[in-house]
Amino acid sequence: MAEYRYLEIETFDDEAITRILMNRPESRNAQNRGLLVELGQAFERAEADDQVRVVILGGAGPLFSSGHDLGSKEAMAERQPGPDQHPTMRINGATRKGLENRMLQEWHYFFQNTLRWRNLRKITIGQAQGPVYAAGLMLLWACDLIVAADNARFADVVGTRLGMCGLEYFGHPWEFGPRKAKELLLTGDSIDAEEAYHLGMVSKIFPTEELSDRTLEFARRIAALPTITALLIKESVNQSVDNMGFYNALQTCFNMHQMNHSHWAEIHDDRRAGAKPEDGVPPWREAPPVVPAVKNLVRSPTS
Repeated sequence: MAEYRYLEIETFDDEAITRILMNRPESRNAQNRGLLVELGQAFERAEADDQVRVVILGGAGPLFSSGHDLGSKEAMAERQPGPDQHPTMRINGATRKGLENRMLQEWHYFFQNTLRWRNLRKITIGQAQGPVYAAGLMLLWACDLIVAADNARFADVVGTRLGMCGLEYFGHPWEFGPRKAKELLLTGDSIDAEEAYHLGMVSKIFPTEELSDRTLEFARRIAALPTITALLIKESVNQSVDNMGFYNALQTCFNMHQMNHSHWAEIHDDRRAGAKPEDGVPPWREAPPVVPAVKNLVRSPTS
């Protein structure tokens, strides 16, 4: 088993099931570049291993993932020249200027990687607990099945905290439905595991303290199916959704995401590619807490 800095790998049932745990609990499993690259390597390794039938993706600690790492010292060091710079900051467009740099880097490390994991040639199960915000959703949505702890809640706050039109992997209308997607993006409010279940995004809800064991039990049911059957079920559903426009919509929305970045970069003197307080968006570190999307309650922006 390869050594990983940001992941913990577990195998079960003679390697028929692999569990990949993001292991940055001190940063709420925020996705720095090193974690994302290691995650790609771990998925690729599981895909190549013919013993593996099901891959579980989870997060160590009290929550699955808080999204992209926007400001930890570790993530900042990865981006800057120096001994701690991540090698991917010198390839895949990282040495280009302006829009081209950002577009190519996000295309490789926020969009294409997620799409590749969605199309992995194994069945994948996302195992979520606690608040799952923004880019944490992308990792879950790449999975074939999602199971949630009863304390899980889901929100995309990039509109209300960064002035952005959702995530690079824009699965919102497919996962929430069109109108619910608009509501959640425009307000930054959250839904709980129960509502996500009724929307069809979540397959199972387990008690938080039983999440790991119950997810493994669920994975064993899936692993018992012949691999060709499981693969072709996955491919049949994915191809159906792609023919409904999923793939083309994702490509278009990724480009709109880049347009949104470019708008902010153009109007700011410091070229910041996200909204600032003077644009009507509070600093993301000081933003009010995420609140549930309640059907009979309208809140003011400051409530």
